[in-house]
Amino acid sequence: MTDKTDSIEHTADTDNDDQPDEWDKRIISTGCAEENLKLQLCHYDTNDWRKCTQEMDAFRKCWDSHNNNLRTHTVDNDPETTKL
Repeated sequence: MTDKTDSIEHTADTDNDDQPDEWDKRIISTGCAEENLKLQLCHYDTNDWRKCTQEMDAFRKCWDSHNNNLRTHTVDNDPETTKL
């Protein structure tokens, strides 16, 4: 590849970074993207989930307030329909 081609590919990759990917869209749809980001940043900064209890509690409250457990419920997660 030439330097010009590398530059064009890099520019295209950079442009795509401005658009939410599938993961971002899913997090945004929960209504708890801000809480999720704070939790992720806490874990990144501390490398220990146990030090992020406030962020986890805030995320959990947000998750519950948006009824995400109902929205994400699937048959595979339903203990009543799971056969042993």
